[in-house]
Amino acid sequence: MKVVLRSDVESLGKKGDLLEVANGYARNYLVPRGLAIVATKGVVAQAASMRRNREVRDARDREAAQELAGRLTAAAVQIKVRAGEGGKLFGSVTAADVAAAIAAVSGVELDRRKVELAEPLKALGPFEVTVRLHPEVVVAIPIEVVAE
Repeated sequence: MKVVLRSDVESLGKKGDLLEVANGYARNYLVPRGLAIVATKGVVAQAASMRRNREVRDARDREAAQELAGRLTAAAVQIKVRAGEGGKLFGSVTAADVAAAIAAVSGVELDRRKVELAEPLKALGPFEVTVRLHPEVVVAIPIEVVAE
């Protein structure tokens, strides 16, 4: 059955995509939940409009993310934490701490989920933290963890 997605569906597609799915999946899951509508000529034309709008919005978001990336790389971010002998921290520096420090320095509010840390930082010194501002814009921000 051909359907047009009305919203983004994980592992299936994005809003406005024209897809061929199993009849039962469309009839029992997608359509009743309002995630998709059955494809007719009018709906297919509407889907093309949805895709054009999505592409324009994505281009605008990507440009804004690239401009923000330029501002963030220029900021010198320092995180002050309590540390013991040998530079070992009492606790750790998490993604939320990094996002708060970036907000304090640059005035840009970041969601902690956009900050990618493999594991919390547990030592003093300079680090590179990856921030995903857009699916296509990833920036490495230098931060320094210093003792109070």
